[in-house]
Amino acid sequence: MRVLLIGANGYLGRFVADRLLADPAVQLTALGRGDDADVRFDLATGSPGALTRFLDAVHPGVVVNCAGATRGGARELTRHNTVAVATVCEALRRSGCGARLVQLGCGSEYGPSQPGSSTAEDAVPRPGGPYGVSKLAATELVLGSALDAVVLRVFSPVGPGTPAGSPLGRLAEAMRRAMQSGDAELRLGGLGAQRDFIDVRDVARAVHAASLSAAQGVINIGSGRAVRLRDAAGILARVAGYGGTLNELDNPPGLHHAPAPHMTHATSTPHLRPTIGHPRTDPDHHPHAAGTNPAAFPYPDGCGSWQQADVRTARDRLGWRPRINLEESLADIWMEAACRI
Repeated sequence: MRVLLIGANGYLGRFVADRLLADPAVQLTALGRGDDADVRFDLATGSPGALTRFLDAVHPGVVVNCAGATRGGARELTRHNTVAVATVCEALRRSGCGARLVQLGCGSEYGPSQPGSSTAEDAVPRPGGPYGVSKLAATELVLGSALDAVVLRVFSPVGPGTPAGSPLGRLAEAMRRAMQSGDAELRLGGLGAQRDFIDVRDVARAVHAASLSAAQGVINIGSGRAVRLRDAAGILARVAGYGGTLNELDNPPGLHHAPAPHMTHATSTPHLRPTIGHPRTDPDHHPHAAGTNPAAFPYPDGCGSWQQADVRTARDRLGWRPRINLEESLADIWMEAACRI
């Protein structure tokens, strides 16, 4: 089976490429903007006609699209997440290859959900920001294309290669700096959000399964369990062997969940100069005196305080279940951060 992988050099795409290459029945061709792609092509600016000619020449049986942008303004997000997918769909419609499309969507397409609930695929999407809007528009294009296609809505991916600018990436970096400087307290803010973390290697397994299946429509890919970011911080401190104190700052304004007390873990943590989230707003807190500007609230994804996937469809239609627990994912994140100590 020949698979055309778009976005092979991205965070998710690298693991998808590894998983597909491990299948001896797969012949993989990578298409992207980088010099190391088998074929250089920019979906955001390239024409459907040019991509159609390539599809007819290569004749893939499956096209996997891992490309996209997570940051930037509405115009940039629309270009990379929506227009690019429109180009893929139109090229596949014109081509005679008859390839199946596996599109990677995201949990941000759903927007805020009721705390304590699990979001299933039939939930009405109400994205709370431009990223979720751009990805939802791409999903609607795929679903309305009449192609043999499936959209995997990936919730919060974690694990090796986690971007340093992501919430858990920033948390690991803050802990690394604290350990390096020998601080005895780590002050963290904005840890109240709860997200459904799923390891990138499990995401890659889901993509592989979707490539081989006949499933269509939308399928959630998550762990099926929401974890509060403050609990992830405690796990990270444990796997890092961090012996300081974790002190949580007040919750940022506008975060809708019951206020939690400051946390002091038995596995304490060094004094964190940069906060992971909004700074404390009382007059005793001076983030600039600590030598750095405070980070923005760690989950500006438009999903509010809670997100948890209902993953029964993935189990029933793909035969897929998550295998890697959050502690292992965080240990891999820490290993990469620790290499910078």
